[in-house]
Amino acid sequence: MSKLQASSVRSSIKTLLNQSSLDGQKAGEGKKRNFVETIELQIGLKNYDPQRDKRFSGTVKLPHVPRPRMQLCILADAADVDRAKQLDEELPFMTVEDLKKLNKNKKLVKKLAQKYDAFLASEALIKQIPRLLGPGLSKAGKFPTPVSHGEDLARKVNEVRSTIKFQLKKVLCLGVAVGHVDMEEDQIMQNTMLSINFLISLLKKQWQNVGSLHIKSTMGKPQRLF
Repeated sequence: MSKLQASSVRSSIKTLLNQSSLDGQKAGEGKKRNFVETIELQIGLKNYDPQRDKRFSGTVKLPHVPRPRMQLCILADAADVDRAKQLDEELPFMTVEDLKKLNKNKKLVKKLAQKYDAFLASEALIKQIPRLLGPGLSKAGKFPTPVSHGEDLARKVNEVRSTIKFQLKKVLCLGVAVGHVDMEEDQIMQNTMLSINFLISLLKKQWQNVGSLHIKSTMGKPQRLF
């Protein structure tokens, strides 16, 4: 059972989009940005002890891609290198030889992890990643998503861009991208509601663990949902 009124969520989304849009600028409420602002769902938890309670982690695929400009890289075998080159939007790739050159150097692996938002890896390589790179990608929360030769690579890229992860670490605040300001209001609404309902399903006491929910565009003011 959702404690959120759809109408109030929708009005918060409207306010957020208005702040960010040119109309908002003309009305003096917002400023036009020269990049597309991401919309983030910000969660404050309560009645949760990250030291004692089980730390949850879960991923969910949203109906609309929240971060179309998300930078991906595939750690690829020869067949997937060819496939990556043939995509309409070329996908950066690294071969086993490229990975060996990093020589498990922590600084270089960390630099690689920071360069991209997420990674894919050919199924044949996935088990070799820890041996080739050490734990760096896992530590950064960016262990690659496996992709088989039978899967459509463009669709897989889209799937990774559509997937968000809720993971409780040591603090009781979480933030996930649920959209961007060029999306339709309905698309943001669907992504936001699905994200919240999925989060609630991960929490031990469900709504009793939620202290606050806000949505916020990159440069905008937070809009309280709960």
